[in-house]
Amino acid sequence: MEPFSAVEVIRAKRDGLRLTDAQVDWVVDAYTRGVVAEEQMSALAMAVYLNGMDTDETARWTAAMVDSGEVLDLRTDRPTVDKHSTGGVGDKITLPLAPLVAACGAAVPQLSGRGLGHTGGTLDKLEAVPGWRARLSTDEIVAQLADVGAVVCAATEGLAPADRKLYALRDVTGTVESIPLIASSIMSKKIAEGADALVLDVKFGSGAFMKTVDDARALARALVGIGVSRGLRISALLTDMSVPLGRAVGNAVEVAESVEVLRGGGPEDVVELTVALAREMLALAGLPEVDPARVLASGRAYEVWARMIRAQGGDPDAPLPAPGHVHVVPAPATGVLTGLDAYAVGVAAWRLGAGRARKEDPVQAAAGILCLAKPGDPVVAGEPLLELHTDTPEAVPAALAALEGAVSVADSAPTRGPLVLEVVRG
Repeated sequence: MEPFSAVEVIRAKRDGLRLTDAQVDWVVDAYTRGVVAEEQMSALAMAVYLNGMDTDETARWTAAMVDSGEVLDLRTDRPTVDKHSTGGVGDKITLPLAPLVAACGAAVPQLSGRGLGHTGGTLDKLEAVPGWRARLSTDEIVAQLADVGAVVCAATEGLAPADRKLYALRDVTGTVESIPLIASSIMSKKIAEGADALVLDVKFGSGAFMKTVDDARALARALVGIGVSRGLRISALLTDMSVPLGRAVGNAVEVAESVEVLRGGGPEDVVELTVALAREMLALAGLPEVDPARVLASGRAYEVWARMIRAQGGDPDAPLPAPGHVHVVPAPATGVLTGLDAYAVGVAAWRLGAGRARKEDPVQAAAGILCLAKPGDPVVAGEPLLELHTDTPEAVPAALAALEGAVSVADSAPTRGPLVLEVVRG
């Protein structure tokens, strides 16, 4: 006989009570086993959304989700450090960051996901590389970490199954935007990966999940608090996502831009954020004396990238997929570009085929957008401003509709805040 009923747990949270450790452990386990029905967990998720969970309650919920599956042991003779981003537009940072930190002496097990809606997925981007495969066994992950120092792949099936099930439910019940549930979802997977340290990139702005700095800060503090409760070395950077990162948004186009960065070039904002995250990761890994900017400029990070791609069946020298159709969007006026809304660009790229509306939808490797100018750049009316890449030309009108009102031009350059606003440390 079950020690609790789902209804009593739902009522407790509905009435604003703190769930006991025993209630949390039971309801997460029972939901994973199918004892708690989907409609009951929907009601509980809504009660959590409306009434929240305190720090200890959230930490216990996270631990219960970790305990629903396996915990990996990815230790090598190097210190292990991971990174997680809350998602954005043009956020290809994992691609140059993982090989860079590995080239600096740490091991980086980056278990990543796929895109949904206007935010891109790391695995979708890397699958634009001919032959590259996302699914690895635990033994393959450990062997690649020991040999190459970096692996970017899909999470194993046994990792936090309670979170995988609950995440899908939250997505269709209007309960995604709950900070305790977001924090426990992110941290349960990261804790189950078994890394020694974790750096979080918590984004704010139109293209981010958290639109305001205050909400992003609250999420960062919740994430760091969970990590500290588990003895994890952890910190979080609050970063601006009001305009796309870099100039490429999509799949193959973001891989190409990442390779530019690894070869010592690339857009300044991508390089800045890559190096900032690398510095924080190396500090937590016990390697603060290594200068990632110097390592990036030396080309050693690109060598690790090529080895990482080859280790997963890919060809780093193969041409990336090219789009069947390119549509050029001209600048609407002459002056200085003052606005390029990240959310609008992300939705447009999604409609071109770079993203998906449902998890089972396919994506186009060549789909995406190239931003030929960024805020602060001069533009001339009628000259190319954006390139829309797609294999389905019939998708262009919907992408153009998403971009309506996304671009603004003025006589003078805008004043922009810092890319990295602050760091929250454990």
